[in-house]
Amino acid sequence: MTPQSMMREKSRYEIIFAGAGGQGLILSAIILGEAAIREGKKVVQTQSYGIATRGGLSEAEVIIDSEEIIFQQVQNPDIILAMTEGAFEKFRGLARTGALIFYDETFLEGREGNNLCGLPFTRSARDLGHGGSANLIALGAIVAGTRVVRMESLAHIVTETFPPGAFQMNMKALRLGENLITSQPFKD
Repeated sequence: MTPQSMMREKSRYEIIFAGAGGQGLILSAIILGEAAIREGKKVVQTQSYGIATRGGLSEAEVIIDSEEIIFQQVQNPDIILAMTEGAFEKFRGLARTGALIFYDETFLEGREGNNLCGLPFTRSARDLGHGGSANLIALGAIVAGTRVVRMESLAHIVTETFPPGAFQMNMKALRLGENLITSQPFKD
């Protein structure tokens, strides 16, 4: 089963990015939100993190809708990215409600259950030569796997967000995520 077959076309998406501070999850949420705005959609992005800037719990939420967004908090997530074991355990139960959970199998191998997709985001970033790009690899996989926004919109925002010298590396990270998702179906 592919994420595309599980994610029906809809006008509203609620997404959670969760992991540790320093993993770039808030930046990923901002980039995704900006890509949706570029497509004319309404967006709300919120974030929270622990007192530790690096290593503490970090969460970011994005709501994307074709209509005005009244309530600005995720209530029924459609997509969850869990980059740490703590984040995975916190949100795992939501897979039963239909949320698609992408998790970093670099740290979380052998997880079983419905609506789960483990991909080696951090390991792939290290192999790419830039360990800090795991968030962009994950974002590329999520967008390619769910089509919540167009990949072209995402690439445009990445180009605007980072300095010119980082363009090639960041585009490689997005494309790597896109390629990873095509090789790993969701467990159903």
